Amino acid sequence: MWSLDVSANRHYLVKPDGTPFFYLADTAWELFHRLDRVKAEAYLTNRAAKGFTVIQAVVLAEVGGLNVPNPYGNLPLHDLDPTQPNEAYFEHVDYIVNKAEELGLVIGMLPTWGDKINKMWGSGPEIFTPDNAGDFGAFLGKRYKHKPIIWILGGDRPAPRQSTRDLWRALAAGLHAGDGGRHLITFHSWTHNSSSDYIHEEPWLDFNMLQTAHVVTNNVVCYWQVYADYLRQPPKPTLNGEPCYEASPIAGDVAGACFDDFDIRQSTYWSLLAGGCGVTYGCHLIWQMLGEGSDRAHVEAKGWEQALDLPGSFQVGYARQLYESRAYTKLRTDQALIADWQGYMGEFKAVALADDGSFAFIYIPTGTRVGIAMEKICSQVRAQWFDPRTGAWTLIDAYPNTGLQSFTPPSSGRGHDWVLVLDAV
Repeated sequence: MWSLDVSANRHYLVKPDGTPFFYLADTAWELFHRLDRVKAEAYLTNRAAKGFTVIQAVVLAEVGGLNVPNPYGNLPLHDLDPTQPNEAYFEHVDYIVNKAEELGLVIGMLPTWGDKINKMWGSGPEIFTPDNAGDFGAFLGKRYKHKPIIWILGGDRPAPRQSTRDLWRALAAGLHAGDGGRHLITFHSWTHNSSSDYIHEEPWLDFNMLQTAHVVTNNVVCYWQVYADYLRQPPKPTLNGEPCYEASPIAGDVAGACFDDFDIRQSTYWSLLAGGCGVTYGCHLIWQMLGEGSDRAHVEAKGWEQALDLPGSFQVGYARQLYESRAYTKLRTDQALIADWQGYMGEFKAVALADDGSFAFIYIPTGTRVGIAMEKICSQVRAQWFDPRTGAWTLIDAYPNTGLQSFTPPSSGRGHDWVLVLDAV
């Protein structure tokens, strides 16, 4: 029966047999709400082929989720009442969950977008109380008890007030009552915040999730936010659940530039090498499932189906391949492996070293030279370049594990990022 757990060192996710589970998610918030079955299957098939492991989607969606029907004319609730779910709507959700399971995908299921619990902004309305939140959670937990699910609460909201935390706590308790505590629970917080800022010690929170958002390029804050979570006590896994989205207007300026695949790679590797148990990819067109010409799309953007094969969606899969090529649950951040300048802002070089010194990953965002303290690798060192744009490997040479060794990437400049991989021979 499908389930996940937290690793022994409390920083990664593992399957029941103890093998690692790499959380590589795509953001598909409007999947249940806007796509019919044919299009949903095409979307899921594309994502499975690229190596995604998790699809993040919302049951009570953000954009008209309570009052705009799904493609089959069904709303999720009768009379906006969480205790009266519409069976026809959930049969469509069932279809997508089952299709994802067939393709080896896990659904990161948000029971509701945050505006239905804590409006703050958006359309709302707030429809939950501690009683009906528990009932709705129990309904979902029981319905998907035996399915590959990770529960994600929050939905772009903080939880600063006790009254709000009580609602999320009731929803979590209902989920566990329904599924017997089988599935892990995390919390999707708002811009530049982590779940750990509010609810780190809540017993129902199995791992943290943070958001570094869509405001600036060279956002090295990705690294430091994940690293701060990694250091928290008691330790819990953490990941960047919403970095910048590919094809999203930077800082919301629809007349300006968009984030590109280099921005995606930067945020991905900074987030992983800071100690993340995985990372989430997003595309401005896909999370909304926007059709071509939609007024919510960037003026130069096409529809979601044309955006399925943007380069960043392939390249996050190469990051997963890199991690799974080694025993990555041994990794811990160790910037001391770099014996010279670590870089500033967009040039910051991020390092993760296996706790036994058997291998290391060094991400070099702009292809600048790096000096390595070789004695941190436990024996003679084999060095290789990993190209995060293509997933290709290039052997450099073998070196003794003594002294300082300098490495110069094959190319440099914006968009010429490289990963230096060092292995003990």
